[in-house]
Amino acid sequence: MKTSNRIILFVLFFMPIQVYGTPLKVFGPLVLGQSCALSGPAQNLGLEMRSGLLAAFADANESGGVHGREIILLTRDDGYEPDKAVRNTKAFIYDDQVFALIGAVGTPTSKAVAPIITDAGIPFFGPFTGAEFLRKPFNKYVINVRASYFQEMEKLASYLVEEKKLSRIACFYQNDSYGFAGLKGIEIALARRSMALVSKGSYERNTVAVMGAMRDIYKGSPEAVVLVGAYSACAEFIKLSKNKYTGDVTFCNISFVGTDSLREALGRYGENVIVSQVVPSPQDTGVGLTREFKRAMAKYQHDAPISFTSYEGFIVGKLFCEIARSVKNGLTRERFIAAMEQGGRFNLNGLVLEYGVDDHQGLDAVYLTQIYPEVEEIKAGN
Repeated sequence: MKTSNRIILFVLFFMPIQVYGTPLKVFGPLVLGQSCALSGPAQNLGLEMRSGLLAAFADANESGGVHGREIILLTRDDGYEPDKAVRNTKAFIYDDQVFALIGAVGTPTSKAVAPIITDAGIPFFGPFTGAEFLRKPFNKYVINVRASYFQEMEKLASYLVEEKKLSRIACFYQNDSYGFAGLKGIEIALARRSMALVSKGSYERNTVAVMGAMRDIYKGSPEAVVLVGAYSACAEFIKLSKNKYTGDVTFCNISFVGTDSLREALGRYGENVIVSQVVPSPQDTGVGLTREFKRAMAKYQHDAPISFTSYEGFIVGKLFCEIARSVKNGLTRERFIAAMEQGGRFNLNGLVLEYGVDDHQGLDAVYLTQIYPEVEEIKAGN
């Protein structure tokens, strides 16, 4: 073969193909992009989600990756700010030519990038948010792992009203799409029980300025406060509440708060604080996947915490690998989505996720945990 012919064949072999106007490399490493907070008041969420993903991919790469292709995770810091998430996402798609976006952290950031990923035809896989707009209306490019915020709020309302027999419930929420999603969720859950919030108050994202919200909320003399915020602001609200107001108030947080970060920030103030969870406990070694997760973290991410958030990252990464490996006749984005829909049921060593053509959410279970003195699940009747 002439040298010129060899060069032409080499160029053709490694030439990217176009998928929905976006270049996609079909040979070499399988590159994924993650935009999340690696700095600022929500940084622990991004760092822990990333550590779980990295552990899952390192484990997969040791066994051959995806059909011999190494999985590489590129992570960019968005500081939990939408404008930075948009810049990161465009860079991932058009500069790095990633196969998919994975493990994004946050509702406002996800909302900002959703139109971009839809236009580009890029899978948006396993975001760390339960926002309803990522579920309805249906978007074929969005693949959720966790239960929704509406499902978490239904579980919390059931516990507060049916189990604890409380009737005066308030809501502290972040003044953006994340906070509004949680606020709407608890309002819907209470309306099902012919109830309404007695008061509500908000704070601004990436701050701990909660005094105004406290004044608004305690005007309603609540028996319970449902919190929809990041761990730093929620911890500040709870500590100030316990120092300033008397009474036996129950504080309920949804999963995005970051259980371990909240617990660490609260210390002895963690009594009577509840967090809803969307993945099993990272300490429950009765589940085979949990044992696998802890082994992988010890081997590849031994300096990172074993937490609900890092476990969720591991589940997202593990599921991605399972779906990608199930694709036949060459991995493309469209074939990846089709394999997820047609595969339907994915058993990750004891944790089962189910998908369908019109169902892109794998898990529906919600668990309640108390965080003081140790994190443990609340059983019905407790």
